[in-house]
Amino acid sequence: MLGIAVIVVAGAAALTIAAWPHEDRAPDGSTPDSGSAEAPVRDPSSYPVSEEPGTVPSVREHQAARGPGWQPGDGSRVVVADGRLADEGRLLARELGIDYGGQKEPERGDVRLDVDGDTPGGPQSYELRVADGQVRITAPDQAGVFYGTRTLKQALRTGSSAPEGVIKDAPAKPQRGFMLDIARKPYPADWIEDRIRELGDLKYNQLSLHFSDDQAFRVESESHPEIVSDDHLTKDQVRRLLKVAAERHITVIPEIDSPGHLGAVIKAHPDLQLRAANGDTPRGAIDLADPDSARIVDDLLKEYADLFKGGYWHLGADEYPALMAQNPEQSYPGLARAARDKHGQNARVEDLATGWVADRAATLRPYDRTLKVWNDGLFADTEVKPPKGLEVEYWTGKEIGARPPTQYLEEGFKLINMNDEYLYYVLGEPQTFTYPTGERIYREWTPLVLRGSEPVAGRWNDDILGARFAVWGDIADAQTTAQIAEGIRMPLAALAEKVWHSGKPELSWTEFRQLARKATAGD
Repeated sequence: MLGIAVIVVAGAAALTIAAWPHEDRAPDGSTPDSGSAEAPVRDPSSYPVSEEPGTVPSVREHQAARGPGWQPGDGSRVVVADGRLADEGRLLARELGIDYGGQKEPERGDVRLDVDGDTPGGPQSYELRVADGQVRITAPDQAGVFYGTRTLKQALRTGSSAPEGVIKDAPAKPQRGFMLDIARKPYPADWIEDRIRELGDLKYNQLSLHFSDDQAFRVESESHPEIVSDDHLTKDQVRRLLKVAAERHITVIPEIDSPGHLGAVIKAHPDLQLRAANGDTPRGAIDLADPDSARIVDDLLKEYADLFKGGYWHLGADEYPALMAQNPEQSYPGLARAARDKHGQNARVEDLATGWVADRAATLRPYDRTLKVWNDGLFADTEVKPPKGLEVEYWTGKEIGARPPTQYLEEGFKLINMNDEYLYYVLGEPQTFTYPTGERIYREWTPLVLRGSEPVAGRWNDDILGARFAVWGDIADAQTTAQIAEGIRMPLAALAEKVWHSGKPELSWTEFRQLARKATAGD
């Protein structure tokens, strides 16, 4: 809890609880040395007991101690015990305005980064120790070290120094993400880069890019340049974004949604358009009975798998218009016939769509990706079963065919929470959408709240791998990029807190908002 510290004084039987006001002077009126490289050394017992630093997300455990804490001073450096941490070390040194010293032993005033497989906790956990005028950040993996550097950076931003003592920290959920729809609304590469930096400081570890939809296709393509929109990201720009993300241990997840939401592809290949029995041509729907549909989508999957080399891929699979009809077999007899021909006489259009997902998964199998789909792309009681290992991104129970989240959990799927009532920022607020607020996420939402405002049972907690906040561009001109950045700032901070911690927040919303604005202020 912020503002309170607990310390066991060595050799004593008493447990001391004290508040440390973070003032510039110690109780005796002297100025603390704050662990800087040039400061004189004082007896640690002359200092108050430290308090937990103000960070977003807040740390899980802070073991308080007496001492000046640490702040960068003349001669301070970031040094690393392992050469693999050079990127993390250089980034932190640049942010703190001090030198990067490379692989050297730490001296007073330094920050030391180390990967130690014996450090307790999972790969995203870390320990941050402030003592003897130094900061030591240790973790089982590089990602944990990076998260420790974010805690140090924010502690210096919200307080006069990084407090003395030991922080032991780890996330409640392994996946903490942000999704950006760049298909409906184009975003400058530098704006996306700014969001990556913001996400990194909040300890997010995934960025999903939805770059293909009915409105546009937004990334340069060599296999099918005819589908690419005029306003798009070049592959060099994407590589730059991937580099900035990798420096912050953020995996960029590409999404080419299919078999729906392919209007940009169909514009260049109108022969792939799905047609209903009455002649209707539903927007963005390719004809699953046409082998050329699979060929062009597979070309794109292979091309972009060589560009986006992270461990995840989003197949989409939502809102296929044929499956939103009251009677798919009657409305789309060609699809019904193709389903029976490919999957047997009992197969339905749902089986054809499920088989499409399975075939796209097979295309990506050589690339060793964990695959994701939207929840309304999977159906109950199909003859064809979805491929094993799919992660389901649960966003809605409103679409035709969408099912309660417990059904997916009972079928053994792992879920990502993308509850559209809390985590969907839809430009222009069409239909029943309203812009989500940080306050509502902070007060009401938890990872168990997958649909509406009611949580699923706590026994499903481990099967919900995390959450993702999404910005959709349905009415693209409704907000400027600057308005969007400001509009999502507090929701992103609130979600970061709620996926890092599983318990009820300690701070009031007013207190948290004030802290978040200070902790996430621009560099």
